[in-house]
Amino acid sequence: MRLPVYEGLVRELGDVLAETREVAERMERQMRQVLPVRPHTRPAPAPAPR
Repeated sequence: MRLPVYEGLVRELGDVLAETREVAERMERQMRQVLPVRPHTRPAPAPAPR
């Protein structure tokens, strides 16, 4: 399916969606270096105060 209006906007302004996706992926990689936490894991519960 062709979307001429969208294609025209991409030509004029750039592909904002693709650029946003690239930035998000780059930020995710950087955050994994800083905070190496496995996705989909829960942190251990904090010990109860005594």
